[in-house]
Amino acid sequence: MNADAPADVTADTAPFVVVAFYKFIPLPDVAALQESLLATCRDAGISGTILLASEGINGTIAGNREGIDRVLACIGRMLGGEPPAHKESYALENPFYRMKVRLKKEIVTMGVTDIDPNQIVGTYVEPEDWNALITDPDVIVIDTRNDYEVAIGSFQGAVDPTTATFRDFPGWFRAQPELRPDALQGKKIAMFCTGGIRCEKATAFVKKQGIDDVFHLKGGILKYLETVPEADSLWQGECFVFDQRVAVQHELKLGTHELCRACRRPISVADKASPKFVEGVSCASCFDANDADRKRRFLERQRQMDLAARRGESHIGQVYAVPVPDSVKDDD
Repeated sequence: MNADAPADVTADTAPFVVVAFYKFIPLPDVAALQESLLATCRDAGISGTILLASEGINGTIAGNREGIDRVLACIGRMLGGEPPAHKESYALENPFYRMKVRLKKEIVTMGVTDIDPNQIVGTYVEPEDWNALITDPDVIVIDTRNDYEVAIGSFQGAVDPTTATFRDFPGWFRAQPELRPDALQGKKIAMFCTGGIRCEKATAFVKKQGIDDVFHLKGGILKYLETVPEADSLWQGECFVFDQRVAVQHELKLGTHELCRACRRPISVADKASPKFVEGVSCASCFDANDADRKRRFLERQRQMDLAARRGESHIGQVYAVPVPDSVKDDD
């Protein structure tokens, strides 16, 4: 469990390297790339998910150092140059249970056509310059992530759109009268997300609405937590991540949140004290959402997982405990 895991997992102490990367780049024949990339990942002992679309590539993978380097080199060749910029963290256990390379319409699902971050995008802000920007009274700071992500951590003073998925962001933005170009009156907009990919599209979308002064955090929250000392940080709480780690803190140390295996939302130690929390079956957020039959099935899954754990095995039900990004779960 996250609450009991050591917080000082490093490259020297952890057997698994976790790498998150993306790149917006035209890929005209993604189907031809899918099979060879999947074969390379499997041969290198890598697990995780990689998305391919005509607009680029997006993935989070895990494995040993040699295997990760091999796959990144393969992706670099596939893209016709160097490996994509990526962020690394480390884990004592593999946060993924299998390897998937999927073809999608978008590498992060916004559902708006004609958004191309290669053509129009906000101004990148380095993590060490972010504090000065978001403390400017003329800057409106917007968290582009989903409601359950924002609930466990965000920047001081950031606007929470309370969106369930990234698909909801364009509609939310258009509905805010204070964010119309004629209402901003010299103000700027600064946006951020977990690793930077959602902000690439979000800033491109906002600029197409006729707003010029749009900025976003380069490398996302993860790069900020890795780069900015905790004593200087304006981040409050933990950062939700889409793998078995659930959440990370400053210096990308393992967070304290776990996952409700029923609804796949993050839960805190306090949340587990709720009478509506049953391990693997329900939490306060989803207790009333599932009927008795569904809860019985969840309970049986948890029982099988507990039995497998006592035997030192992994149970297939654990796969469904991993949170799923919008770009993966949306059937587009």
